[in-house]
Amino acid sequence: MSAMLAIDGGSPVRTTMLRYGAQSIDDVDRKAVENILLGDWLTTGPAVAEFENALCGFSGAKHAVAVNTGTAALHASCNAAHVSAGSEVIVPAISFVASANCAIYQGARPIFADLEPDTLNIDPADVERKITDKTKAIVAVDFAGHPCEHGRLLEISKQYNIPIVHDAAHSLGATYKGRPVGAFYNFTNLSFHPVKHITTGEGGAILTNDSEIAQRLKSFRHHGIDLDLHSRGERNSWEYDVITLGYNYRIPDINCALGTSQLRKQPGWLAARRAIAATYNEAFADLPLLDCPTEREQCQSAWHLYVVRLNLEVVSVPKETIFVALRAENIGVNVHYIPIPWLSYYKKLGYQPGQWPVAEGQYERLLSLPMYPTMTPQDISDTIKAVNKVWKAYRR
Repeated sequence: MSAMLAIDGGSPVRTTMLRYGAQSIDDVDRKAVENILLGDWLTTGPAVAEFENALCGFSGAKHAVAVNTGTAALHASCNAAHVSAGSEVIVPAISFVASANCAIYQGARPIFADLEPDTLNIDPADVERKITDKTKAIVAVDFAGHPCEHGRLLEISKQYNIPIVHDAAHSLGATYKGRPVGAFYNFTNLSFHPVKHITTGEGGAILTNDSEIAQRLKSFRHHGIDLDLHSRGERNSWEYDVITLGYNYRIPDINCALGTSQLRKQPGWLAARRAIAATYNEAFADLPLLDCPTEREQCQSAWHLYVVRLNLEVVSVPKETIFVALRAENIGVNVHYIPIPWLSYYKKLGYQPGQWPVAEGQYERLLSLPMYPTMTPQDISDTIKAVNKVWKAYRR
């Protein structure tokens, strides 16, 4: 390995780019999809229910409602939680933008809360400070796969009678005090985008223990219609009714067959993610360049992302240079995420920087290293080598 950085003309650590996240599709997955393509149902068929049942079995939730994206899941949850025009929804200042957009879809205003400095999850103390008589929901995101402080959030939810919309897009398979994600709330939202723990191509789901909520969610994903084609067939009736304004958020059987096949591999993939995190933790424990992510006692992260925090005071360059230098070494680092209130659309809504000291301060240091279960030992070694190479080049 050349000591000169690739950005300065040296040889990169790798000859090809290592992505920060990637799906894994094998012959079993392909066969599952092929079986649907050869069958009678491409959408709203039996593979949807099979996938929903598998999600319940994995998570312990009583009901699962699959939809076509994780964003659709969040929107459906906000609707079922009676978020409406003129209301407020408390949202973490750092997350993927869908965590806040779902409130706006319902005509509500996101109220951004600051983060806990160790996990970068929403800070329950700041949540409580931001509650008003307009607050109709709290969006709790398990950032990078680490569970929020769900015990305190549950207390707040009960005390103020405000539902939690749990954004668990990063945390399928995580546990909090021995309980799995999906066991806490009536609105736990999952995403099956290709970089998530399992993929359906695009897709999402809502987990709930409330049968009435599950039925409302199913209607919402199907144009607000009260009965789907199967139910009408069972009744030998062509009649249906539209009982509310709904959307076409249905997910095809093709996607669900892939999801069911992928979910069977999730325990092994979780173990692989945890092993990669342990390797990174050991390799970087004494490296002045960065701080490794936290995993609290009584919590088990699903390690969707491995987010480090750069100690910029010990290097001679800004984060942007470190980012570009690592990518020049063909290590596909990323940044998760730009604070939502800083985004142009949200600035137009009147949000001004400087109100979330933890989120905004930590964003300046955030960097995501490659993390996905099919990374090879060489992939992991290359990432560690590149980080050390950049550190040696830029240390003060």
